[in-house]
Amino acid sequence: MSDKKQEPRSGKMVDVLELRRSAKEVKRYVIITRILGLLVIILVAIIAIAYAISYFYDKYGSFTVKVNKYDMMRQGLTLSETPEFEKTISTLNADIVYDMTNISGEDLPDNIDMINGSHNGESYIAYTFYLINSGSDTLSYEGEMNIENVTKNVDEAVRIAVYYNGEKTVYGKTKSDGSGKEGDCDSEFLSSTIVMRNQREDFEPKAKDKYTVVIWLEGNDPDCVDELIGGTLKLSMDFKITETT
Repeated sequence: MSDKKQEPRSGKMVDVLELRRSAKEVKRYVIITRILGLLVIILVAIIAIAYAISYFYDKYGSFTVKVNKYDMMRQGLTLSETPEFEKTISTLNADIVYDMTNISGEDLPDNIDMINGSHNGESYIAYTFYLINSGSDTLSYEGEMNIENVTKNVDEAVRIAVYYNGEKTVYGKTKSDGSGKEGDCDSEFLSSTIVMRNQREDFEPKAKDKYTVVIWLEGNDPDCVDELIGGTLKLSMDFKITETT
């Protein structure tokens, strides 16, 4: 048997295959890079949007009204910006005033309790809403307004008027010298974090309680000074059922 030396395969085919494989790898690398880049852009956009929302919320503050969801589902306690309602709502948010300057409470419109929903002025927040018993039980409830966040001691000069079924009460922080309520106020804040609290009994089915909340900086308050500029205040009003009959 004769021994024949096998001729080596031509390197041209191998080179072509390697070139094709390299081209596919480059294409796959480009696609993966683009996808990763797109994901990074989307992630940055989401973070930016979340930051913007947080920034404006923290910078300019807000007023939120909430009903305990359990009370809404089980007993029909609901919120509405109008006396009529089409669906149960557990949370309402007032519009924001971006550049609030100090005013006198005497300059507030006389009909400020006569407009539903958000009806802010240039330098005050005004919000009217209704608490409605859409259930079948007579109940008692408690409402509490809380200070969720405050900066630059802006609460020293803030005033909060609460109209409850047309009856107005103005709340303010205790005088800075601790001597009692301000002269234009009907009542002091209950604490550093609680503005007011009210209780309602015999709230019958289909009954509606109307609330208007007005927030402003009182220019006649001695504590209304330049150091408060840029301060923020976030408030919430929470309602919960205390008894059913």
